[in-house]
Amino acid sequence: MKAALVLIDLQNDYLSATGLQPASSQIISGAATLLEACRDKGIPVIHVITTTHRDPDDRMPHWKQSDRWMCEVGTVGHESPAALRPVDGETIVHKQFFSGFSHAALEAALRAHDCDAVIVTGIHLHACVRATALDAYQRGYSICVAEDAVGSDDAIHAAITRRYLAERSIQFAPAAEILAGLANAAISPRTSFQHRSPRETATVLFEVQIAGKAEVARATTAARTALPAWKATSMADRAQSLRKLADLLVSQSTALAQLITDDVGKPIAMARAEVQRSAAILHAVAERAGEELAVQSAPGASYRYQPLGVVAAVTPWNNPLAIPIGRIAPALMYGNTVVWKPAPAGTRIAQRLLELSRAAGWQAGTKDVLYICTGDHSTASAVAADPRIDGLTLSGSLHAGYALQEICARRHVPFQAELGGNNAAIVWEDADLAHAARQITAGAIGFAGQRCTANRRVVVAESVFAPFVEQLQAAALAMNWGDPLDEKTVIGPLQTFAKREQVSSLIDRARATGLRLLVPHSSQDNYQQLMSTGAFYPPTIVIAEDPNHEIVQEETFGPVLVVQRAGQFDRAIDLANGVRQGLVAALFSHNPALQEQFLAEARAGVLKLNSSTADADAASPLGGWKASGIGPAEHGPSDREFFCRVQTIYKAQA
Repeated sequence: MKAALVLIDLQNDYLSATGLQPASSQIISGAATLLEACRDKGIPVIHVITTTHRDPDDRMPHWKQSDRWMCEVGTVGHESPAALRPVDGETIVHKQFFSGFSHAALEAALRAHDCDAVIVTGIHLHACVRATALDAYQRGYSICVAEDAVGSDDAIHAAITRRYLAERSIQFAPAAEILAGLANAAISPRTSFQHRSPRETATVLFEVQIAGKAEVARATTAARTALPAWKATSMADRAQSLRKLADLLVSQSTALAQLITDDVGKPIAMARAEVQRSAAILHAVAERAGEELAVQSAPGASYRYQPLGVVAAVTPWNNPLAIPIGRIAPALMYGNTVVWKPAPAGTRIAQRLLELSRAAGWQAGTKDVLYICTGDHSTASAVAADPRIDGLTLSGSLHAGYALQEICARRHVPFQAELGGNNAAIVWEDADLAHAARQITAGAIGFAGQRCTANRRVVVAESVFAPFVEQLQAAALAMNWGDPLDEKTVIGPLQTFAKREQVSSLIDRARATGLRLLVPHSSQDNYQQLMSTGAFYPPTIVIAEDPNHEIVQEETFGPVLVVQRAGQFDRAIDLANGVRQGLVAALFSHNPALQEQFLAEARAGVLKLNSSTADADAASPLGGWKASGIGPAEHGPSDREFFCRVQTIYKAQA
């Protein structure tokens, strides 16, 4: 196999457009890394760019209709960023429309280099990348799209494209995986992959098998077979099985916490707390055993809540026990059976929970009511697309949300998702600054910021800005950063080395744009040891005045706290609301008028007063607004609204 790297429309006009996902800086960084590696390996590089002229006017018709000028030759917008510009010997292909193959120069260059495979990166996935990939497919090339180096300004369309292309043997893989395949002279779909210890990344903990359509079908068929008998059991019996599992979790808290710490790097004290929270969720769900599921609504009319059927649960790695239980337990309580796709890092924890669930009586006769399909995003997509799945509940990234929402919408099945949050806390003049600093730093960098509810941003009144930043540094330094097996540790490693590198690149770009960075733990004695052995990254405070900066707008999911300044409270509210997500928001103030305004204007599903955005109880609804959530919230009364359908019955009166 001989591959060529094809970069598509990585030009300033496209990269500066609004609504691009991921952010342009991330696309540039990913593409530049891939480009540099391909150059080092002697892999042919071809730059495909859109080029328009004034005379004659050769813009695409829809650009003419909207009077849009882009990619005009001789303008800055036509050029690529410095990191992606062609060098001598690399082919440049100018195109007018979508596909790079619309100009004969692309295929000529591929033939000249005797290539039979194409690696694609660029913009937009749903348009020019798609058109080029399909034309390459038609011509017999093997195609691999660098999934961390492509972007689009139409997320749903991009999700559709990704599924459509993948179904036609066009692969999507991270750049690092593509380069590793090139070193072995093959880019082939993986059937398994290794999970490494977050605290010692040289140590392989286990292998994750990737379930395909056949394995998924076996699980969904078994879940469908068990459904009638499970549905026929009483809610009291189901509740009792939930309580039994809660007791088993508590009795094995030490071993389960150790497994969580080993596999996801969560500090051991937090891991034990997660086990306890999981048991609390089970008890909270079991308390609904007496809930009314049939209601007389009018003379001769009633309605009832019926289970969806077979529910798919796709869950993340950061709370590998509590989040799955928070979705699986209510699904089973209302009479559904479940097929569970855990995050790869949570594979061993999922398998242990399955064993404990059987011991707790989670069975209908001799049939299990919970089934596991291990794997990656391709497995999740296969589960969502399986015709035996009647609904899907997800905790995950925006990218995962768009991908699975599209599949469920196409199949007309209910979809519920919590998609993270770029959560802000406002600290106003009358707040207890020391208390606010402790709360916010704990919520921002505890567990290395790897919580959907983490305090990503803090908006501070200008009059107290300088002293509060000092308080943040002091509060952060008081938190122990180190080995997650140490009882005193509250800030452990990131989950993978790749995630550590992603956060590092983000901070490097922030530094390059002149932002002020504060790294309280940089002088810690074991700093170098941590950085060299595991996926550790030091907690970092970033002062960012530009509300449109990448560091403000993008959810880092790492130990990074962004600090913004506001002169007026109205401005503080605007800054807090000024991102596409809306999971949690907090206000530190004892002023009743400001609290009332915050509660009226903050656009998030969860609001907090004088406490961090992080954490939530086991019984109250948790759901995001804007891009943070789709469908009903999770927990509490929201569970019945998702895991059941309403059915109305009319009886003719005699």
